[in-house]
Amino acid sequence: MAVRQTLALDAMGGDHGPGVVIPAALRFLDQRPHCQLILVGRQEAIAEHLPSSAARDERIRIHPASQEVAMDELPSKALRGKKDSSMRVAIDLVKRGEADACVSAGNTGALMATARFVLKTLPHIDRPAIITAIPALKGQTHMLDLGANVDCTAEHLFQFAVMGSELVRAVQGLPMPRVGLLNIGAEEIKGNDQVRAAHELLAGSSLNYVGYVEGDDVYLGDVDVVVSDGFVGNVALKASEGVAKLIAQMLKRRFRRNWLSRLSGLAALPVLRGFRAEVDPRRYNGASLLGLRGIVIKSHGGADALAFEHALRIADQEVRSGVIARIEREVEVHLGEARALKLQAAEVPA
Repeated sequence: MAVRQTLALDAMGGDHGPGVVIPAALRFLDQRPHCQLILVGRQEAIAEHLPSSAARDERIRIHPASQEVAMDELPSKALRGKKDSSMRVAIDLVKRGEADACVSAGNTGALMATARFVLKTLPHIDRPAIITAIPALKGQTHMLDLGANVDCTAEHLFQFAVMGSELVRAVQGLPMPRVGLLNIGAEEIKGNDQVRAAHELLAGSSLNYVGYVEGDDVYLGDVDVVVSDGFVGNVALKASEGVAKLIAQMLKRRFRRNWLSRLSGLAALPVLRGFRAEVDPRRYNGASLLGLRGIVIKSHGGADALAFEHALRIADQEVRSGVIARIEREVEVHLGEARALKLQAAEVPA
């Protein structure tokens, strides 16, 4: 019998807890017979939402955890005082090899702090980064970091680029993902010292580096991976989410102005539904905490069952593609290139 992939689910995390996690888990298993799930949390709360037929499914088991991490809880408090939280126990299962990945909709800061403390970072990786897919004109763009690291050195940005490129190569099958460095302009003189130094490192690497990209290139440009520090990346992501909501609300307002606009709205309904499905944020839910010695996927805290199911799909995809081993190998290769480049530069006479 083939070995099944095992995902550990923080059943108590997020705004809705088991009420969303369990329906998503059941839908996921219907389409993934090669997977099994560990639901981590308070047994009585999980059992309340778990149908009797599912409770008898050998692919599902409950692992007890007596504590929960609140969505507004300080990461330091959760790390020190919630060692039996559903979040911590799910990550511990990955650490012990009992699960291949952890998926949680819980507190982002607590998840990052706990995952980094328990799993540690891969060799030569200084800091983990948050990466997710964003809808784009020509498919999707992966962007990192989205908030884990506010201040980054050029070396950190270089590491992010290597990890992001290998992730996209693994899960999307692109042989040479196009990598861009987010900047305030495409000119060589633009950007701060860290960005310009990272540009030099990337330009000298064997990555498919296309150079600087601007904010609109995230959605409109010929790029597969966009690299930035966590401050800029998070602001860009939240601003984009706000614009999307603004457009949706303005369209609704316009179509509801009078009977003629309502009639126009009915005529445009198929197009609007198609557009909504194409940019539906639920279908892009699930961000990877990249650079750890284990796979950890962060779902949006307010995710519904469809969105959380998509986060499970991302975890499954990363496990099947062997992302961790691939990133570890590629980081070693590219850091070797960077060291060689520095030695060559040092040998050039002034």
